[in-house]
Amino acid sequence: MKALISVDMEGISGIVHSSETNPERYDYQRGRELMTAEANAVIAGVLDAEPTADVLVADAHGTFRNLLPEQLDRRARLVRGKPRALNMLAGLDEETDAALFVGYHVRAGEGPGVLAHTMNGEILDVRVTGRAPDEEVRGTGRAPGEGVQVTAPKPGEDSRTTARSLGEIGLNAAMAGHLGVPVVLLSGDDAACAEAAALIPEAVTVPVKEALGMAAAVTLHPEEARDRLRRAAADAVSRRTEIPPLALTGPLDVEVDLASPHTIDLATLVPGVSRTAGARTVAFTAPDYGTVYRLILLLAQLATIRPA
Repeated sequence: MKALISVDMEGISGIVHSSETNPERYDYQRGRELMTAEANAVIAGVLDAEPTADVLVADAHGTFRNLLPEQLDRRARLVRGKPRALNMLAGLDEETDAALFVGYHVRAGEGPGVLAHTMNGEILDVRVTGRAPDEEVRGTGRAPGEGVQVTAPKPGEDSRTTARSLGEIGLNAAMAGHLGVPVVLLSGDDAACAEAAALIPEAVTVPVKEALGMAAAVTLHPEEARDRLRRAAADAVSRRTEIPPLALTGPLDVEVDLASPHTIDLATLVPGVSRTAGARTVAFTAPDYGTVYRLILLLAQLATIRPA
């Protein structure tokens, strides 16, 4: 059995402020230790359920160099650094049996949610619309593209489904689903867990704090959070065959709202990406979700370029 644990930072218990997630701020070292300890709890839970599992841990925050290698459970392997294929999901492939998202946060524009954003401050929203199949399917097959499909239109509706806004939870879960891999567990604040439950109702969610705002929460004691995560990870892995992958079938129409006019100008240099009538939106059509994911990552990278 192979599991990938993708670990972000904003949704870790005890963390509420960017001073705890930014390498240049005073409280970052404590944030790293909290993050590593929660990753260890989930590793332990996976191995409680599957003692011979191959466990990869993808550092999925910022620089992707946050988890403390010397403190990570030695039974797991660490995927560290960037740039890299599949970004927050590096290490995932079609042979992976389960993905677990730890320390995730709600998407930009939602909340209240602790440190809510999507990729970076430049991406305001990502809306994905897929062609509906004949009916909604909830399968557990392993082939890429199988699993939870977009919902079929009601009589009189257009043949395209209603666009769904996706943040990092949805974007990454759909990429896992494209490879036939179910996301079986997600932890974060209550808003992140609600976002995950709306996309993958069968997945196990572990709220480790209740968001009061962008930088405030009622949080569990870190040790209590780790205990819950260990138990939940074992349960989620044990039930992995009951949890369908989130698969969005193509062709897919995508709209991305960007904060900076400069980023929009750069985005239109990418073949197939065009500016829409709105002041901040670019759009493209992709044949499959793998293409969508790569283009979103490219737009996020373009957003880091500043005018000369």
